[in-house]
Amino acid sequence: MKKIVYCIFAAVMALLTVTGAEKLPQLSNPDSWTMVIVPDVQAYVERPRNHGILDIMHTWILDNAEPLKIQQVLYTGDLVFRNDQKDLTPDKNSLLAKEQWKAFSRLMERFDGKLPYILCTGNHDYGHVSAEGRNSFFNDFFPTDRNPMTRKHLVACNYNHFGVTTLETSAYEFTAPAPDNRKFLIITLQFAPTDADLAWAKQLADQPRFANHIGIVLTHSYLSSEGKRIEKENYRLNRNGGNAGEGIFKKLVHPAKNIRMVICGHIARPDDWKAGVVFSMDKNASGKSVAQMAFNTQAITGWHGNGGDGWLRLLEFMPDRKTVKATTYSPFFAISPSTVHLAWKHDAINEFSFTLE
Repeated sequence: MKKIVYCIFAAVMALLTVTGAEKLPQLSNPDSWTMVIVPDVQAYVERPRNHGILDIMHTWILDNAEPLKIQQVLYTGDLVFRNDQKDLTPDKNSLLAKEQWKAFSRLMERFDGKLPYILCTGNHDYGHVSAEGRNSFFNDFFPTDRNPMTRKHLVACNYNHFGVTTLETSAYEFTAPAPDNRKFLIITLQFAPTDADLAWAKQLADQPRFANHIGIVLTHSYLSSEGKRIEKENYRLNRNGGNAGEGIFKKLVHPAKNIRMVICGHIARPDDWKAGVVFSMDKNASGKSVAQMAFNTQAITGWHGNGGDGWLRLLEFMPDRKTVKATTYSPFFAISPSTVHLAWKHDAINEFSFTLE
């Protein structure tokens, strides 16, 4: 009887291996390395019942930091559902605003001292309901010295609206592991960056010390669901001079010779992958390709569902020093034999390669 059971088990495992259902993320080349993108987390944070999913995502990232050579974890903004709202909304947010910040801060503690992470702020991280003003609790919970692993890469911060040095608009430098060894500069922009923010970032990118770096801009709102840069947004911060995607491109990305990638979130529609996952390529002023990527899965389970089924975007930087492989994986689905077959998205918008020449 035991032999029969074993044979059945072996046959099932063989089938899983053939179909790829139980395949775990791994580097396609041992000399590659990985960057992880975490989409808008507001719907994980707003409800305590969803916190465990984000914790699974974080734990998986830490568990795989060494085998996947994860160098950075990037968050696309909207870290909370409401920055400073005092009311509870039935079947939406069950935590008051500052309680949401405390919850997200606690969930990020897994990384502190262990792995660098870079956060950008979204419209929900400002004002009361959504970007009515520049007030935010962000700096209360994520000061410049919070995570020593991130702090060692920090090269500059711009003053925020209140004249305080914060990570809202900041820059980070790191060197890819051997044999790649390229130097990278990541610039994170606050939601609806001002002309002064973009001028600061442009001046920084133009410094001779960064001339040969691969520049990456991390900002919340940039691409539309149609893959075009957003030209106008009706948030108060935008009406008061904050730039949308097209302004960011014209004033920073296009003229800066070394910016080669833009990563954002923000866009979404319920149950529609193509509304929140977009990729396009463009050229900067020096004729070099710029990869522009939106990755936001928060609404694929509805606006106030489970937060987005635990999806992560994995970027594998290949040792040829130009090819990047993008894959989409859910540690949440992967933890159970009954859902492991759902842990990968293999369609064209979720699994592809691009070149940074």
